[in-house]
Amino acid sequence: MAKALASVTIVDYGMGNIQSIVAAITHLGYEAQLYSDPDAILRSEIIILPGVGSFPSAMGAVKDRGIDLALREAFLRGGSKILGICLGMQLLAESSTEDGGSQGLGIFPGAVERFGPTIAASLPIPHVGFNSVTSPADSVLFSGLGPQTDFYFVHSFRISRHSSTGLLATSIYGEGFVAAFEMGNLFGTQFHPEKSQSNGLRLLSNFLQSEIT
Repeated sequence: MAKALASVTIVDYGMGNIQSIVAAITHLGYEAQLYSDPDAILRSEIIILPGVGSFPSAMGAVKDRGIDLALREAFLRGGSKILGICLGMQLLAESSTEDGGSQGLGIFPGAVERFGPTIAASLPIPHVGFNSVTSPADSVLFSGLGPQTDFYFVHSFRISRHSSTGLLATSIYGEGFVAAFEMGNLFGTQFHPEKSQSNGLRLLSNFLQSEIT
């Protein structure tokens, strides 16, 4: 009998680039399940939190469905591994200044802020396209990739590398910012691995195969 595929929960709260993520997960040989039910999310061992759009709107959608409580509990229990992608990574942080400001899930220490006016005066905002990411040697996500690897970004807000803890990968767009983080079983990428070709697939595979500690 063939071995059953591992199931990956993709959190569906109405604001994610879900189909691209489903395609990437399926390509890697995993079964993708879309869930908006907090109990189903809490029971999941592998959780991906995507996101595209406004931080306050996304937090509102997450709270309305009770997903915020499920994600916090999943992290605290330690029986799940969680990956936030783009806005999904930002939602894991403490707060954002976008659209008047909003509290985040508060799982990852750090504040989300727009690229500063000095950056906007010299570079297009949002930051769109492939950019180099510098990763630490002992990274789980970047295992098998070089110390500097290109990934695809689309964002106007970022977490400062000076306001965060954990194992950080960084990128530079006029200034340094957090491109990815690892904190126990909690992971985040500001870039879109599902749109980053072979590098992104390798990173997703590293996450999916990582052990829950």
